[in-house]
Amino acid sequence: MECDILDILEQLGYNGPLLNEEALVKASEDGLPSSEYVNLCLWLTSRLKRLCGLEENLSADPGDIDGLQFEISGLLKELSCPYPTLVSGDVQGRLKNKDDCLKLILFLGSELQAAQVMKTKSVQESNGVEQSAASAELKLICRALSLSESECLDPAQLLSTIETKINNVLGKVPKEHIGKPVLKSSISDKQWAELEKMDTLLSADYECRRRMLIKRLDVTVQSFSWSERAKNQTDSMAKAYQPIRHSLKMKSPISLAHLLAAREDICNVVKTSSGSSREKTTCAINKILMGRVPDRESHEQRTLNLAAAEHRPGEASARLAPEARRC
Repeated sequence: MECDILDILEQLGYNGPLLNEEALVKASEDGLPSSEYVNLCLWLTSRLKRLCGLEENLSADPGDIDGLQFEISGLLKELSCPYPTLVSGDVQGRLKNKDDCLKLILFLGSELQAAQVMKTKSVQESNGVEQSAASAELKLICRALSLSESECLDPAQLLSTIETKINNVLGKVPKEHIGKPVLKSSISDKQWAELEKMDTLLSADYECRRRMLIKRLDVTVQSFSWSERAKNQTDSMAKAYQPIRHSLKMKSPISLAHLLAAREDICNVVKTSSGSSREKTTCAINKILMGRVPDRESHEQRTLNLAAAEHRPGEASARLAPEARRC
């Protein structure tokens, strides 16, 4: 649970003292008497109130524990909190252990994430159109070339500005710094249409492959948590694995833009078994070799041996007699 909470807080932009697992656990064990824990609750609820227009709010002094408990109780009821231990029973008897305090942070963080998503969707719908892929690419170009965001609002006027900026940048680098493009001829509209079809098919194929490989990775990592020893290390495993896992995307980042940007050096194919490649791909497990496995002689092999013995009964009768009895 701690790792999930830390991921949520990081995604929400929280940069306070509880962005550390040990500090979060310590503050949760202390509960409402901890000023850092209360400040985190205030940080989450203030943003929730702004996005959701909540009636309830945390306004009590951090030292007023009874007042905080009543305000938290009203806030959780308004948000329809699903945790019974946080909304039922004696109000003053709640949030007395670490697990309940962690559940409160997890719930508030999850609600804030959902509120941000809904707010973003409503803004997009009010604008009438969602941002197209081409518009997003133009914004990335603007940022890479240090152009102001205001210039990115009109794509038609932006293209000449981008071309001028690129020519100025290229004039400051050595002549062979970028290299010659692989695609030197212009492409007709018909060829572009065919390229887009090919790109769609290849992207779908590679997305399927990446999805399969990532699923195999998840299953493999999950299989290591089945042992009794690993069950006690679940949080440590998740903390090490989840950041890497989240960086793996299902969709391939390669697009037609990479075709236009490709240089001649892409044609230099390096063998995976070459010395320079093996320096980066070799690992200790490559030195572990499977020992020689004894031949247990399959049923087909015994049949062949018996057939051979029929043609040479004098030579092999003694050797194959036990085999014949087993068959």
